[in-house]
Amino acid sequence: MNLKSRDGAGAMRRNDLLPIGEVAARSGLATSAIRFYEAEGLISAARTPAGQRRFPRHTLRRLAFIRAAQRVGLSLSDVADALDTLPAGRAPTKAEWARLSRTWRHRLDERIADLERLRDDLTGCIGCGCLSLSSCRLSNPSDAAGANGTGPRFLLGDDPDSFLADPA
Repeated sequence: MNLKSRDGAGAMRRNDLLPIGEVAARSGLATSAIRFYEAEGLISAARTPAGQRRFPRHTLRRLAFIRAAQRVGLSLSDVADALDTLPAGRAPTKAEWARLSRTWRHRLDERIADLERLRDDLTGCIGCGCLSLSSCRLSNPSDAAGANGTGPRFLLGDDPDSFLADPA
């Protein structure tokens, strides 16, 4: 990325580049997080002759996108894959952002359904005081649900009745 002023053809000017402190202040992120995202290839910066980072203004949009994606539980790998579909040297257009959001819609809908199920099951579970282990979503006698994988299998959607049937 060139730090020199460009001609009228839309070239990058010095005042189009922001120092890391300003990017941090405007994005609400720590400078260490910004450096991490740069190291991970999610954003990029130019360097001054003295080695200081300078970020294009559109980096603020990328950082906002990264923060929003992380808030809904998407991994940095998912974020990187998505950002790889966008232009690197300029802010994405509205159409490019819309295309990206369409690719995530199904995944976000699934995540919302998972969170709603967890919320609803935990409300009943926390309030029950475990007075009825036969209907508890966390009860897993003899770790029968462990055969289906790790984690709280019944809260993740496995059917407890298929495991709790007494074969004797």
